[in-house]
Amino acid sequence: QVQLVESGGGLVQAGGSLRLSCAASGRTFSSFAMAWFRQAPGKEREFVGFITWSGGGTTYADSVKDRFIISRDIAKNTVYLQMTNLKPEDTAVYYCAAGATYGTKAHFYDFWGQGTQVSVSS
Repeated sequence: QVQLVESGGGLVQAGGSLRLSCAASGRTFSSFAMAWFRQAPGKEREFVGFITWSGGGTTYADSVKDRFIISRDIAKNTVYLQMTNLKPEDTAVYYCAAGATYGTKAHFYDFWGQGTQVSVSS
């Protein structure tokens, strides 16, 4: 089984930065992709981006491209979401996900963390 634990959320002013972490455990991830999704109140879960564990290739949603960067530390089994120039519309619960397949839809991912709240004030 895979366990994912997010951390790093909080309250930040517009224009600020935050870095989220997702610590993974329970198996090897060499064939996995790790993704970030977010869900704002009253809205559906939204794709943010993913990274392939082996090659490190990334894909981002247009809404966060050029502001967010996903990276991974293989030795620590940890994925990061560096968020810069945050906007109030980035306010959401951010979820880490892992799966043997990858894409922009939630169904590609089998394992999910509990989420961490990010709030951006104007």
